[in-house]
Amino acid sequence: MKLGFRHAFALAAGLLLAPLPAVSLAQTEAQPPLPAVRLNAGIHVIQAEVAASADERATGLMFRQTMAANAGMLFVFPAPFAHCFWMRNTLLPLSIAFIADDGTVVNIADMQPQTTDSHCAEKPVRYALEMNKGWFAKRGIRPGTRLHGGPFES
Repeated sequence: MKLGFRHAFALAAGLLLAPLPAVSLAQTEAQPPLPAVRLNAGIHVIQAEVAASADERATGLMFRQTMAANAGMLFVFPAPFAHCFWMRNTLLPLSIAFIADDGTVVNIADMQPQTTDSHCAEKPVRYALEMNKGWFAKRGIRPGTRLHGGPFES
């Protein structure tokens, strides 16, 4: 069958505009939440999902579009190290606190979404807590503040 230019163009345009199979943002967000732990920073309560496996830590909060005001993610590593984080596929602006085994905040960094800037612990730690950007500063939480609950109970 011979197609005229207009018919061939319409067919080609239709093929180019046809939906392609791909992983959508909605599919990525559909992952079930991780187990959570309740932490306290003075009078402030945090509900933190726990990322303990290598896969959970690698995924973290990537592709999420929102997070509740007092929610966060606690990253648990098998050994203390000067762990570093970046935000390439993270859509939310976050603050991260690097935390010693006893729950003491070592340092805090603000992180911009969708960047590859490294944010590292100033000394070896096993824990890092990501919260919405500015959460720690708004509550007066700074290096030296001690968190309680979950792995930080004595």
